[in-house]
Amino acid sequence: MSSPPPALFSLSESRTLAAAVGLEADLKLASLEEGSFEGGEFKLRPLESVRGRTAFVLQSLAGTAGAPVSDRFIRLLFLLNGLRDAGATQQVALVPYLAFARTDRRTKVRDPINTRYVAQLLEASGADRLIALDVHNPAALENAFRIPVDHLSALPMMVDHFATRFAHTHLAIASPDVGGVKRAQIFRERLETRLKRALELVFIEKRRSQDVVSGGRLVGNAAGRTIIVIDDLCATGGTLLRAADACLGAGATAVHVAVTHIPLAAGLRSVLDAGSIASLVTTDSVGNTFQLANIPTTSAGKLVVLPIAPLFGQAVRRMVSGRHLAPLLERWPVAIED
Repeated sequence: MSSPPPALFSLSESRTLAAAVGLEADLKLASLEEGSFEGGEFKLRPLESVRGRTAFVLQSLAGTAGAPVSDRFIRLLFLLNGLRDAGATQQVALVPYLAFARTDRRTKVRDPINTRYVAQLLEASGADRLIALDVHNPAALENAFRIPVDHLSALPMMVDHFATRFAHTHLAIASPDVGGVKRAQIFRERLETRLKRALELVFIEKRRSQDVVSGGRLVGNAAGRTIIVIDDLCATGGTLLRAADACLGAGATAVHVAVTHIPLAAGLRSVLDAGSIASLVTTDSVGNTFQLANIPTTSAGKLVVLPIAPLFGQAVRRMVSGRHLAPLLERWPVAIED
């Protein structure tokens, strides 16, 4: 007897993205009743049977005024619990933007470790597996969870974009701080492989104490080069703007920024409005930031949004068919049969 087909659910904020993922994975988005009551209480009920099925639940944890992070997260937890109670055999959380991931270790006495708390809550709610995208610290994420974690990355898509655009440009890759050097190294190595030539790596000194950022000295050679600044997250845009200024001050000819997540519309606007940044490449991992930003036409031409639905769709396909997700981390695009 064949296994029943998997079901793909999404909370309302992420339904557009989930529908696109479903098209890539050849799964129709399952129906879900979402009711709200006075005082902020809610009800979530799947409108089709999940008994004996694997249930995928997609929810991006980037807050907005109408749906703050805490609300999105608690409803994700409740839905995972509800699907388990309704007889699903496996619950897989698809979380393109995982909130609270920056607080993954103690730097001061009594600091919380929010990544571990998120892991404990997801596991307690019945999640059997997590698929996330470009978290701040992949090693800390995997160490926090006792369930399998698949950490997807937008870097192969970004390599594909820049390799096509800057095939013959004198380039250097930059990390906006010391903590992101490993990410920048990985990006540089993959872009070097595509371009078949060596690229310079630079980074910007940055120190943060009690939410005050200082530093800004550039380490490496940026003179006469087009710089690609790589980061996982842009909140206010301050770190990226400091990096761009440091690169231009060191003689760079232009600065382009590539960042996976931009959860705040204000951060998106600040980067696009900056004259020091020639272009911004990002993904649609957070959903509706771009609609909320009210980007003026003069700045919109600087923005390139890479869709993540094909990446997550192939991840779901591979998981359903029992194939490994590793090819998705090595190159883009990836053949369906790989």
